[in-house]
Amino acid sequence: MTYRSEIILEGRTLSIEAGRVARAADGAAWVRYGDTVVLVTAVASKEAREGIDFFPLTVDYQERAYAAGKIPGGFFKREGRPHEKETLTSRLIDRPIRPLFPHGYHQDVQIIATVLSADQENDPDVLAVVGASAALSVSPIPFQGPIGCVRIGRVGGRFVVNPTYAQLAESDVDVVLAGTETAVVMVEGGANEAPEETLLEGLLFGHQAMQAIVRLQRDLARQMGVARPSFEPTPVDAALKTRVEQSCRGRIRELAFVPQKEEQKARRRMLLDEVLATVASEPDAVKRQLKEIFEELEKQEMRRLILEEGRRADGRAVTQVRPIACETGILPRTHGSALFTRGQTQALATTTLGTSEDEQRMDDLEGESFKRFMLHYNFPPFSVGEVKFMRGASRRDIGHGALAERAIQAVLPGKEEFPYTVRIVSDILESNGSSSMATVCGASLSLMDAGVPIKAAVAGVAMGLVKEGDKAVVLTDIQGLEDHLGDMDFKVAGTRTGVTSIQMDIKIQGITEAVLKQALVQARQARMEVLDIMDAAIARPRTNLSPFAPRIITFKIPTDKIREVIGPGGKVIRGIVEQTGVKIDIEDDGTVAIASVDEAAARRAMDIIGKIVEVPEVGKVYLGKVVKIMEFGAFVQILPGTDGLLHISQISTERIKRVEDVLKEGDELQVKVLEVDRAGKIRLSRKELLKDAEEKAGPAGPPQGSDAPARGEDRGRGGKGPSGT
Repeated sequence: MTYRSEIILEGRTLSIEAGRVARAADGAAWVRYGDTVVLVTAVASKEAREGIDFFPLTVDYQERAYAAGKIPGGFFKREGRPHEKETLTSRLIDRPIRPLFPHGYHQDVQIIATVLSADQENDPDVLAVVGASAALSVSPIPFQGPIGCVRIGRVGGRFVVNPTYAQLAESDVDVVLAGTETAVVMVEGGANEAPEETLLEGLLFGHQAMQAIVRLQRDLARQMGVARPSFEPTPVDAALKTRVEQSCRGRIRELAFVPQKEEQKARRRMLLDEVLATVASEPDAVKRQLKEIFEELEKQEMRRLILEEGRRADGRAVTQVRPIACETGILPRTHGSALFTRGQTQALATTTLGTSEDEQRMDDLEGESFKRFMLHYNFPPFSVGEVKFMRGASRRDIGHGALAERAIQAVLPGKEEFPYTVRIVSDILESNGSSSMATVCGASLSLMDAGVPIKAAVAGVAMGLVKEGDKAVVLTDIQGLEDHLGDMDFKVAGTRTGVTSIQMDIKIQGITEAVLKQALVQARQARMEVLDIMDAAIARPRTNLSPFAPRIITFKIPTDKIREVIGPGGKVIRGIVEQTGVKIDIEDDGTVAIASVDEAAARRAMDIIGKIVEVPEVGKVYLGKVVKIMEFGAFVQILPGTDGLLHISQISTERIKRVEDVLKEGDELQVKVLEVDRAGKIRLSRKELLKDAEEKAGPAGPPQGSDAPARGEDRGRGGKGPSGT
């Protein structure tokens, strides 16, 4: 039997169906908005996974090429490994639903979201989040939802729910948020330096808008008669808990005040091993429970110190930023580099400038496009003192890179002002929390070191939260322990003007408007402090590019001349490249970009192209080359690909019988354009230039070195005076 529930949202129908397809799954939702359709399924394993202390949730979002009426490219003609959009959307689904599973639930849960139809108008990512919540809500899996999810844009100063692609192109805000009836559970997005007040208004607007989506899912669950499933975690052994508390609570408190991360980890390991030794002969299940009790005591103690005493593990006040150091230009051959250190977190950011050939080609359901700015984040295991296999970029690496990329994107110059492709790489050399925000700061410094004319410096800070009942404390610039044991990771990046990127993840079932507001206020205060320190290192972009960076010269040519510059089979443009060693790119609108590390070579190439597209002007003097001798005169090339006729009567001031007596092929001489007729034929004269020279010389004859030698001397080749070009 098919169950269906629908609402009208922004003039389009949003519907969710269940019971028609994927009936072997624990839960399945067929979500449609406009003509975009996403199928989301949820399946849980029958038994809990043994020996783990985390919730094994897996989310896979996949886009089928047929959804947009396309056949995949490549040799195999089928979808391959997930592309960046699929990875980021998988994370987008995971983050709001993960905190809504009960503590201690260790059964494997897999969410699969498949885009079946894409209308090129509505982004399927938000529908996938809604579908995941709906699939879980109609399943026997103990999910404490449902949640709603919307994208918020702002067009013409007005907030819009789920803007279309066209509206999003005009929007200065692009934020996805998810939440329950009472609170926000996830935020992800960016803005064009939006004030915190505007952003908060948008978040509240979005939370209100998603309530209809929450009710839509509840209605569907009611139709299907689904009751909320219950889950009871394994009870804690009270005697074991008392024994652990009595033996090590005081020593756990001491651990909280060890300032160095590695020392703290070592002392914690020693204490835990000591406690585990007391149950060495007990079953593994007892050891796991003892470890859980120990970790819970750690969490309680850290949170108590913050809530009751206002003290943090490293001794900072709740609004205090860790010590910061900024260095620029530390790598000798890169185009730009910076080392940003905040506490025990360190990011090495490098900037590389390239040409349009280096742009990243994007081919997804929205169509083909090209990216001229990329930011890649790397988190090697040595940054946290661990040994792990290096298997390329992880989902986390891709997500952190996208967050930082969004933060920087808002301040980059347009292609007309700065026609370079820009790639930033952030290598995390040490990490104790907030490495993505260190990446933002390092990237901004690196861009200025490279001479990229960004609009303003960008900095980022991660905010945390400790909440018990009605009491909540927002923490500024959280470190690793506070991220691990706290309730929120709220990253905010931006300039002095406003926010450019925002991301919020929580471990509780939502946060209130008051907490959101306080976090944004503290984030702004901290951001200003960080920007002051960054400005002391480099206050504005360098005026010159690195000597190792390409120089790009851009100019326009008439579109009807593009063919002439390229030549048959690319012969002309290849010749220019071989002659000068530059890279040349010509767009359909006639924009020419010439790139070379040698600026003089780029200028030479520009001059060659300029001559190819130049239109001969009547009365202008050109230095030409004889390319063909005829009985009636000579054809002279005055511009690349442009010849004119120098009639025998226009070669000399005296009468000549044969052209060959004065000229031969390959001779260079100055000629004047007399006429360009309607057919484009050009009539040239050398005689007029000789007359002018004789008049200036007077009765004594032409001056020595003039372009008018006596008859029979130098075969009339002419001198090499000003070309007139």
